[in-house]
Amino acid sequence: MEELTILERDQDERGKVESWRLHVLMEAGYPLPLAERIAQSEADLHEAVELVGHRGCSADVAAQILL
Repeated sequence: MEELTILERDQDERGKVESWRLHVLMEAGYPLPLAERIAQSEADLHEAVELVGHRGCSADVAAQILL
């Protein structure tokens, strides 16, 4: 029972992190489908924002680089 509680807590925390990452990516200019894929990946969030927000990279090209 304790293991199940820990697993549920981990999944809940992971969901919160992915939700926050999704929000940040959309604020940076990623369309929802790409933002979802990147948010759920191990891609570096800071690099993702930098590519689109500061280096002028298109969201599609940035996703190809990151994923």
